[in-house]
Amino acid sequence: MAFATRPIMVWQPGHKGRSYVICTEQVRTAREHHKQFEGYLYGEVGVSFFLSETTPGKGPSLHTHPYAEVFVVQDGTLTFVVGDEEIEVSGGQIVIAPAGTPHKFTNTGATVARHIDIHTSSQMQTTWLES
Repeated sequence: MAFATRPIMVWQPGHKGRSYVICTEQVRTAREHHKQFEGYLYGEVGVSFFLSETTPGKGPSLHTHPYAEVFVVQDGTLTFVVGDEEIEVSGGQIVIAPAGTPHKFTNTGATVARHIDIHTSSQMQTTWLES
């Protein structure tokens, strides 16, 4: 795939109505191997997400959000608990946790799992249900 050779316009606060390219290095590191993009920090962007690389045996504890969360699993194996269901997924699959539904996941594979965790809100809001 060929990419445009024109200069890239980097996002700057106060600019509205134009498209910009943001390097992932500019996105806040939430914790080791997890980048956190919150749309409200970049103008009127109505979505937030994590770019994640989860090591085997790791994952967040049970929590909820007042909006849906969509997990795009790119590589590896993750086991999700969404409500009363336990679901094992691998690269190429998508999981949706509806608004208000308790959920969590664990990397149950032998390799790092790469995934994008999309929050359908411009600002992340999490209620942790267990430590």
